[in-house]
Amino acid sequence: MKEKHTWLDAVWRILLYFWALTIVFPLCWVLYESLKTNPEFYQDIWALPKQLNWQNYADAWTDYGFGKSLLNTLYYVGGTLIVSLFFTTINAYALTRMEFKGRNLIWGLIMLSLFLPGVNALVPQYVVMRELGLTNSIPGLILLSGLGESVFYLMLLGGFMRSLPKELEESAIMDGASLFQKFWRVIVPLSTPGIVTVAVFKFLGYYNNFMGPFIYLSDPEKYPIAVQMYSANKQMEYTADWVTLFAGVAISMVPSIIIYMLFQRLLMEGATMGAVKG
Repeated sequence: MKEKHTWLDAVWRILLYFWALTIVFPLCWVLYESLKTNPEFYQDIWALPKQLNWQNYADAWTDYGFGKSLLNTLYYVGGTLIVSLFFTTINAYALTRMEFKGRNLIWGLIMLSLFLPGVNALVPQYVVMRELGLTNSIPGLILLSGLGESVFYLMLLGGFMRSLPKELEESAIMDGASLFQKFWRVIVPLSTPGIVTVAVFKFLGYYNNFMGPFIYLSDPEKYPIAVQMYSANKQMEYTADWVTLFAGVAISMVPSIIIYMLFQRLLMEGATMGAVKG
């Protein structure tokens, strides 16, 4: 049977198109502004560039440090993602697939953390990091970010794992599998869509993280992309080289776009399955 469309459907579709346009247009504007010269930018910010000036990207990569900061970001995000994803996966497994005393109490304490603003932990975290000699250190920042847990990711991945049949684990036990073997060889492969979903969300969160690196890193050579963007923006007060800054913004968007394009299908599958089955 052919689905009937009402005028309300058309209104919603127009609103969605308009919403998409508000997202895409600023990105396109940044891209063609990054290919202008500064005189063209100040003459008319809406006009297209007369000639594509790719030198802006070379200047942003070297002179404004976006190349170095991008490498720092990939190091920081990659290391943090490995550490945090392992702990999130194993914590979700323990809290949803294992029966032990105090599990509900632990869940209650974790849910209670939703009502505590994260900014309240900045001062004690900084004191601990300073005493351990981990300030101004990317590995220290990886440990701080990676060992921190988020209720949202636990609930998302836990809901996905909870939907898996218990008979799978029972079969593994009959075959002589240990607790870790059940987790690693049965649960993890079946939870791949959910794990990928959490990984993409975590990647975007760490990639755009500004407050942590800004507080704990004092050496500009160690800045990730978010802090470097802030630093370059402050330089505009003296240089007013906005087209090069736009080129840096365009460079910073590339990793996120690539990650989304590579994992789009698994991201959608994991998000919807976790929501429906959890």
